[in-house]
Amino acid sequence: MPSLKTILCALDLSEHSQVVAEHASMLAKLSGAKIYAMYVAPTMTQYTGFHVAPNTIDGFVGEIVSGAESSMAEFVAKHFEGVDVEADVVVGYATEEILAAADKHNADIIVMGTHGRKGIDRILFGSVAEKVVTQSKIPVLTIRPATSKTEEN
Repeated sequence: MPSLKTILCALDLSEHSQVVAEHASMLAKLSGAKIYAMYVAPTMTQYTGFHVAPNTIDGFVGEIVSGAESSMAEFVAKHFEGVDVEADVVVGYATEEILAAADKHNADIIVMGTHGRKGIDRILFGSVAEKVVTQSKIPVLTIRPATSKTEEN
């Protein structure tokens, strides 16, 4: 019988992340599992070919990570009350980092949001959630942002 001991909760720190955290917390409280919450800061290595000094890119990424760590600490304190949680900010490609963290922490499930992009946005930006779902060895619970009544009509 499957059991949950570790839940990987991938966050983008958007407004929708609160709903994702609520689902992860609910699962943790029901199962007694620990949550490993993570945010993946984008890597800027693909821009080194544009004659931008590497130290400039490294400094920029460092500022992003520093800000994300502060935001993540505040977010975790506010939205994961009453559960055992470890939080981290990593740099890289989101899909790769989420899957690697799931392996590293022996996660039993991944909980993450999806933006539900359609049309040209989906073509241009792709879907981290879709890639994680199709490549993951473990179950993935995706939480789609709530839509307003006007958006449904």
